[in-house]
Amino acid sequence: MSDCTLNNCDFRGLIEKTRNYHYFVESEKVTEEMLRELVDYARLAPSTSNLNLQPLRYLIACEEERNEKIFETLSWQGYLRGWGGPIKGVKPTGYIIVLGDKTVCSSYVADQGIAAQSILLGDTNKGLGGCIAAKVQRRKLREALDLPTRYEILLVIAIGKPGEEIVLEHQEPGADAYGWHDDQGNYHLPKRSLDSIILKY
Repeated sequence: MSDCTLNNCDFRGLIEKTRNYHYFVESEKVTEEMLRELVDYARLAPSTSNLNLQPLRYLIACEEERNEKIFETLSWQGYLRGWGGPIKGVKPTGYIIVLGDKTVCSSYVADQGIAAQSILLGDTNKGLGGCIAAKVQRRKLREALDLPTRYEILLVIAIGKPGEEIVLEHQEPGADAYGWHDDQGNYHLPKRSLDSIILKY
């Protein structure tokens, strides 16, 4: 086994940069090779159903027409008030759709989350960025891609070159978690303090 390690500073920096981006540099294209490598990270990641199961499957897209079909099925608002999603020029240029193969098993526990985080860490390490979409018009997406019913649509991950900086902010107790863009286009994202999430019983 190769000895490839990150020091604590490097790893913390990677975690802090691994965010859900809203704006991308649409002129810088994601390639099929890039997406395949990101899926490979997910394949190698831990799995709650690894023993002969490994039920996750993936669809990748980086062609403009296919991308648009996927884009139209996603809800982008999330925790950013008054924002309807990326417009032309700042859309993602690739997608990875995480699927569960129902012929293998009917429950995927945490596997899709593990896979998604592995993909996002991988794309951040490559200077890319992503956005995990769980609010998906699944029937519309299935029809658009002619996807067999044996595959359950779990998540869609948008991939591209980030077109914004994300600034982590301290979230005061009782404050909401909505982010905002400043006048320079930077996205400010509130995060709870470490002490506020570690319970003392």
